[in-house]
Amino acid sequence: MRVVILGSGRGSNAEAILLAKQAGRLGRAEGVRIFSDQPDAGILALGPRFGVPATYLDPAPYKTKLDGEGETLYIDAIKASRADLIVLAGFMRVIKPRFLDTFAGKIINLHPSLLPSFPGLDAIGQAWRRGVKVAGCTVHYVTAEVDGGPIIDQTAVRIEPTDTLETFTAKVHAAEHALLPAVIARLSER
Repeated sequence: MRVVILGSGRGSNAEAILLAKQAGRLGRAEGVRIFSDQPDAGILALGPRFGVPATYLDPAPYKTKLDGEGETLYIDAIKASRADLIVLAGFMRVIKPRFLDTFAGKIINLHPSLLPSFPGLDAIGQAWRRGVKVAGCTVHYVTAEVDGGPIIDQTAVRIEPTDTLETFTAKVHAAEHALLPAVIARLSER
């Protein structure tokens, strides 16, 4: 199974995927490739470190969504890579219907909450401010509804009375780093 990772930031979840691959814990997943919409994103530095292609693709003309010429560029690059699975790991753009239709059933996203609770931006902060006792992370299929696609798996994270927002955030990130590679490994065995 060929995997493409799309990310916009430092790439900690992409790194977790690549470390799992390196350790032989990614099932039949292979041919990993990284694309980023940010030319200076940390995720791009993972390419040379792990020996995988990592490329900046200009998402113009929009700042918050993948549409128009940028969408075409991404579709063409992903098709050329012959991806079986597209992993959104901190990719901070709304995916539009043409992209979704082109790769229907092949796009998954990692979200830092137990969906359907706290969709959208700042999910960890939303959960913290709400005072929930259990939060976590979710891997789901991507559909036109933001953070609304079918749930594949989730990991719960308990918020302890001694937690701060920082310690809680670190616990959610640790759960993400375990969950996402495990889901990819399971999907690769289908």
